[in-house]
Amino acid sequence: RLEDGGPVFFRQRRLGQHGRRFTLYKFRSMRVDAAKYGVSPTTSADARVTRIGRIIRKLSLDELPQLINVVRGEMRLVGPRPEMPFICSRYTPHQRQRLLVPPGVTGLWQISPHRNAPIHDHVEYDLAYANSRGPILDVAVMIATVLSALKSGF
Repeated sequence: RLEDGGPVFFRQRRLGQHGRRFTLYKFRSMRVDAAKYGVSPTTSADARVTRIGRIIRKLSLDELPQLINVVRGEMRLVGPRPEMPFICSRYTPHQRQRLLVPPGVTGLWQISPHRNAPIHDHVEYDLAYANSRGPILDVAVMIATVLSALKSGF
């Protein structure tokens, strides 16, 4: 908002468990004129990302408003990332299996070496989580997420 006067929050339709649509909330990190349903930036040098956006993305602070989605029961803290409907419409039956569990703010993919690749290209992380999920794995993923965010911030 400080840079271009646009809204603080970014809202986007996503698919959750069993393909249910919901509105995902994030802090806006890209310019107002960036395509709402375009490909996500893979580098901090992307011209669509604002100066403040670079900082909040690097520290994963842009994800904090998703706690609203957690409180509303649309997401959990750990699980597969919720995906955009137009991407899910192209899923294979194998890829659609990631929609069998509730989506999460963080997950195995976010702490993987493939974090900068599109999430739909690495569905194996989501399927591994779906097959192994439980409180111990969730705590481990949350700790790894915090450590990763702290490490990338320094």
